[in-house]
Amino acid sequence: MSWLLLALAIVTEVTGTIALKYSQGFTQLKPSLVVVTAYITSFSLLGLSLKGIDLGIAYAIWAGVGTALAAIAGVFLFQETIGVVKAVSIGLIVIGVAGLNLAGRTAGV
Repeated sequence: MSWLLLALAIVTEVTGTIALKYSQGFTQLKPSLVVVTAYITSFSLLGLSLKGIDLGIAYAIWAGVGTALAAIAGVFLFQETIGVVKAVSIGLIVIGVAGLNLAGRTAGV
């Protein structure tokens, strides 16, 4: 259940970040309300996920996957450019998150 909560926390954090772009510096009411609601929801779900996941692992996954997804969303939703360096950097984030997750699972071994 903790992993599901973490996944939902990531989805709502990315939703809030996308809405942040649409809010145009909090000058648009509806996207601004989505930002606040999504971030409150995300932090709440992240906090609940910590009941079953180590803090360092949960936060690294939340931040890393959220960052990678936000970068990818920027490319598809806002036509932001993606070059080799950006693509490799996103890949490194994913590898780092996977490594932390693997390290967390084998820490007791």
